[in-house]
Amino acid sequence: MLASELWAGALSLLLIHHESGCPHSALNAALILDRLCESDELDDETRQLCERASSRLLHCH
Repeated sequence: MLASELWAGALSLLLIHHESGCPHSALNAALILDRLCESDELDDETRQLCERASSRLLHCH
């Protein structure tokens, strides 16, 4: 899957979670963010932001 598709999926799920509180959307967004963190092309700042967002999504409920 292309990185742009992963970013779009993560953002879509994040919005669904924000709008509806759906815990499954939060979990799936976190999993996608974790997958993006594994990319060698990601800079350190973006990786840290993704890790923070993933952690918050996993512990929000």
